[in-house]
Amino acid sequence: MTSPAIPSLADLDDVSLTGRMLGALLYYAPDRPEVLSLLELLSNDNWQEEWPCGAMSEIRTAAALMNTGLETAHRQTLDEAYQRLFIGPDALPAPPWGSVYLDRESVVFGNSTLDLRQWQASLGIEVQQQQREPEDHIGLLLMLAAWLAENQSEQLSILLSDHLLPWSGRFLTLLEERAEHPFYQGIARLTSTTLAHWQQRLNVPVISKDLFF
Repeated sequence: MTSPAIPSLADLDDVSLTGRMLGALLYYAPDRPEVLSLLELLSNDNWQEEWPCGAMSEIRTAAALMNTGLETAHRQTLDEAYQRLFIGPDALPAPPWGSVYLDRESVVFGNSTLDLRQWQASLGIEVQQQQREPEDHIGLLLMLAAWLAENQSEQLSILLSDHLLPWSGRFLTLLEERAEHPFYQGIARLTSTTLAHWQQRLNVPVISKDLFF
């Protein structure tokens, strides 16, 4: 197995920036102040040239979807789309928690969540959440990656190889297919290309795990 590379400061800065932004967009509701400022930023095409992760063709494809999603007609349904995709009450078309994919019963708070919790505790990490929910939410893990890049970069490869990348591709594929809103389809595409860039730049060996959703 190839050993993970020692991240450069530039790569860590890229993970910090993109992880924090994508994590917030996938975790918080669109009417939250931290997301409203990001939506304003993403409404300006300049960000595409400055996005540090992924092929420009993929970034532009994602940006085109996101721009459509931020136009007036779709912007009015953005809150509704977030509710349907991440809150419910109906079954979520693309559940954002890792254990849904990694646990044979496709449950939240599964064994993979407990493994993640134990690993975080061993590092002295306490995740700040909106409410009691599984720690393996895609948005929380992306923001955790950003925090590790800034504070405990030697642990970043473990987070990615063990706890995020084994299932995130499946989630992001489902999100893009089932979002029914161009903004979240674009976010799914941008997150996919960003994670692929992280894996390549950091030379992360992804642990192969069975998926059940």
